Amino acid sequence: MEYLQFYDGSKVPVLGFGTYKIDPADTKEAVLNALSSGYRLVDTAQDYENEAEVGQAVRECGIPRDKVFVTTKQDAGGYERAKKDIDGSLLKAGLDYFDLMIIHWPTGEDVGTYQALEEAVKAGKLRYIGVSNFNIRQLEDLMKQTSIKPVVNQIETSVYNQQVKQHDWLTKQGIIHEAWSPLASGPKEMMSDQVLQEIGQKYGKTAVQIALKVLVQEKVWTIPRSVNPEHIKDNIDLFDFELSDDEMAALRKLDKKQWCGWPKEMSEDVNGNPLLK
Repeated sequence: MEYLQFYDGSKVPVLGFGTYKIDPADTKEAVLNALSSGYRLVDTAQDYENEAEVGQAVRECGIPRDKVFVTTKQDAGGYERAKKDIDGSLLKAGLDYFDLMIIHWPTGEDVGTYQALEEAVKAGKLRYIGVSNFNIRQLEDLMKQTSIKPVVNQIETSVYNQQVKQHDWLTKQGIIHEAWSPLASGPKEMMSDQVLQEIGQKYGKTAVQIALKVLVQEKVWTIPRSVNPEHIKDNIDLFDFELSDDEMAALRKLDKKQWCGWPKEMSEDVNGNPLLK
């Protein structure tokens, strides 16, 4: 495993396990499979309705709690509701703290929501806080009105939508760029991509593994998800090879700014900055 570094010097695995759209009935087993395969980071959200099952897997996996990094996302808008929902998420998950909680998307009440997260950090309920689906302007405005710097902005990112502008800006700010939907609209399109296939054949990897590797090598925090045990293992099998400069250049050319969450015009502001998931 390779690691990224927060601005305070703490390290986090560059690749984790996502649980978006995993049915609660399947979540515990999927997370346990991931943890047994070497993952040490799990991403969930209040909106996913599987925080309880993620927490159960973390509690029962046999790995010390401080060795598993657990992220969830705050869906509430505003200070009072966020305070209640932070405690609600902890209760559902059966955990004493989350390693990271992020605002899932901008709501117009982000300062109040973020202030509730800041208070939870000071109370020991959260270790780190951040945001998701914020554009540069929104993130700048939030940071001007709050005191704890976000460690991450999680935005739609894949080899077909590499978010170069945001990546460069976040890097300069010391904020980690995290990808949701790192496999774009799904692995089928990638499996037929000639560039991904050819590079994969050189290393004995699949096209999907190459699509994930390019993000990891660009130091993008990446959280693929699957309920298939073989795919779970394949998705973390990325650290026994390194893509060459020429290969990275070829992979960067695959960037089509292809949005899969919803139409592009709903995902950007007038300056071309990403908005919501």
